[in-house]
Amino acid sequence: MEENKVVIPKEHYQIINFKKEDLPAIGVINISLINFEPKEVFSWHCSLILNFDDLIENGMPTKEQVLKADKFEDFLDDKIKGKNKEKPNALFLGRITWNATRQLLWRIYDPDPVSQFLKNIIHNEEYPLEFDYNISFDEEWEYPKWYLESCKENI
Repeated sequence: MEENKVVIPKEHYQIINFKKEDLPAIGVINISLINFEPKEVFSWHCSLILNFDDLIENGMPTKEQVLKADKFEDFLDDKIKGKNKEKPNALFLGRITWNATRQLLWRIYDPDPVSQFLKNIIHNEEYPLEFDYNISFDEEWEYPKWYLESCKENI
């Protein structure tokens, strides 16, 4: 098995605003992953979508919903990255708020503990907002390409 030297980048974010299906979307993207290498180490893509149930205009959440989502996001991020923060199991890619949802994105090293953790939360109903998730193999980083390219244009 090939060994890779991996330097975990410090997270730096850029906000992107765009429209999707005539509704506003706001992304907060970790731009430190634009030039991250070796990408194949974090070859799994995790997408988790939170569903907001209290909205203001244009499908955007209320301040209370945002605070609830932010707190849950911090909890998820900590657990998904794992105990060893110097050698995390995941890199946070970003979040997109759009049309009564917030999508959270990570790049994952080992998908099994992440999947088990999320299944346990769902099974035990230990969540403040309903959510669904998907973990897919994506060695070429195709899933996050649009978000990272959108940020590159504004750097």
